[in-house]
Amino acid sequence: MKAMIFAAGRGERMRPLTDACPKPLLKVRGRPLITWQVLNLVRAGITEIVINHAHLGQMIEDELKDGSQYGASIVYSKEATALETAGGIANALHLLGDQPFVAVSGDIYCPYFDFSQVLDVLHDKDMWGNPYPPDKRDVAWLYLTPNPWHNPDGDFAINMYSLSNQGEPKWNFAGIGVYRPEMFAGITPGEHAKFSPLMRKYIDLGQVGGEIYDGQWVNVGTIEQLEELNAPLKRAAS
Repeated sequence: MKAMIFAAGRGERMRPLTDACPKPLLKVRGRPLITWQVLNLVRAGITEIVINHAHLGQMIEDELKDGSQYGASIVYSKEATALETAGGIANALHLLGDQPFVAVSGDIYCPYFDFSQVLDVLHDKDMWGNPYPPDKRDVAWLYLTPNPWHNPDGDFAINMYSLSNQGEPKWNFAGIGVYRPEMFAGITPGEHAKFSPLMRKYIDLGQVGGEIYDGQWVNVGTIEQLEELNAPLKRAAS
């Protein structure tokens, strides 16, 4: 399985830090946010990684290079301007291949997420070994978390591993998912395309599964959050 790490966002809420540094390179507990994702993917045996970037993207390439220092093989999908999540995936499909892939946001902190669990979540056959018709099999598997302060209403409901746009309670999308490439085939490379409308369409078709992750997870969206995560290091150094 290949992986994609999203690193093209501008990080407006983290300015002025992100004026001179792409958000995924901001350090949490001694290493850049994006490096935590690379190390966790490699630990699970997922070593072929695609990273998209736009704002100050060359700094990301200079930091991670070809990934060999982490035991990974990293290639980059450059965007002149950020294409949004679905657009970024569509633009990188030629690098991701024709098999399901895992994608993760480069600006979340979830140091204990075990990526080995993503390897077999999308099944081509039912429990009796019968192949699913293409319009019946899951095309995506999303990981959800309890709702953080910045998304108190959540995104999706879940019932027996099946996601729904309706119902309560709703859970927060963690920015980690497994996808079939054909989901994004209708998007022209280079086109701006948002993730939510596409995903909600497939959820309504009953083709998106998921589960809840209740380990440590932070969407680092403010300077205060970054400082809070790094507070243990500051206390140890004082």
